Amino acid sequence: MDERFNFLFLTEEEAVKAGAGNMERCIEVMDEVFELLGQGDYLMGTPNHNAHGIKIYFPKEPKFPDMPKKGPDRRFMALVAYLGGRFHVCGEKWYGSNIANRDRGLPRSILTTLLNDPDTGAPIAFLSANTLSATRTGAIPALGAKYYARRDAEVLTQIGAGVVGRSCTNALLLVLKNIKEVRVYDLNRDAAQSYCDELEKNFHVKAVAADSIEQAVRDADVVNVVTSGAVSPKIEDEWLKEGVLLSLPASADISKKMMCESTILVDNWKMYEAYANELRDEPGGYATNLSGICGYMMDLVYGGEIAKDSIVNLGDVVAGKAAGRKSDKERVIYIMDGMPVEDVAWGYEIYQNAQRLGLGTKLNLWGDR
Repeated sequence: MDERFNFLFLTEEEAVKAGAGNMERCIEVMDEVFELLGQGDYLMGTPNHNAHGIKIYFPKEPKFPDMPKKGPDRRFMALVAYLGGRFHVCGEKWYGSNIANRDRGLPRSILTTLLNDPDTGAPIAFLSANTLSATRTGAIPALGAKYYARRDAEVLTQIGAGVVGRSCTNALLLVLKNIKEVRVYDLNRDAAQSYCDELEKNFHVKAVAADSIEQAVRDADVVNVVTSGAVSPKIEDEWLKEGVLLSLPASADISKKMMCESTILVDNWKMYEAYANELRDEPGGYATNLSGICGYMMDLVYGGEIAKDSIVNLGDVVAGKAAGRKSDKERVIYIMDGMPVEDVAWGYEIYQNAQRLGLGTKLNLWGDR
């Protein structure tokens, strides 16, 4: 047995025991990630070093009987990255998703993370990554709020009360210390009310299940939207108060006027430029070919409606290369699409914790050679 090719396998339960759901620590790690991002000590896919990942695009009408068909949240993606600093690791998040999984008693998404030695390419860990990914996804809106929410923010709105929406709200409450009221809107009002009950018990804040998006959003200080599938809730301009942080890990229907008159904060503009290179020859504009708010933003930028130089990168702010919020009246729209550097970093943290705790199963890739 060649012990140079030993790697650690972690089940979902073992990953959770190793801290995959530790939101407070995850926010700290994501702060490190975005500082490295601002410094440029990272690589993602393709020669431009910024590709989100590679996705299998299923056809609307497959030509073969067993070929998967396009549908809501029907995707397979490989997201690869190298992250420097103390991490110094390569890795991949493998993403399989199908909204029909719910009818099978399965999670909508089934996720794994693979970590590799950046020199030899040998695997060092293979982890179940559903909790890992949900925690990391929740931490990114919280990191944006740390740098861009008003310090006196008192009302937080969450649109979407699913697993990821709850993760985001839990993370935001760790960062926003003065929140007095949380409003939750979900198409399933019972789910919204159930989550409100949890929030009042666990965070000791007033939590209200809103009857409409307007009721939830109007005059809130921070609004976070996490809806799945093709759902893109419409948010009217007059509902968004001065100084609001509109956080969009998912999509929302926002007017062009609001987009153009607000500060646009992104996780990594270079990633959207990579999208543009991939999709520039596709008909119909970026919004047609890239789901969510990202394509809409790109259409406005490349159509000359929003100046590219006005886009703010969160990594530049964290690394001290750009200023944060300019005033208490500034409306900020924070757009994020997720990056493999985030999953690799959090996966590496969990792998190290598992080693210290003696968790997981050591496997060998190659035996006698």
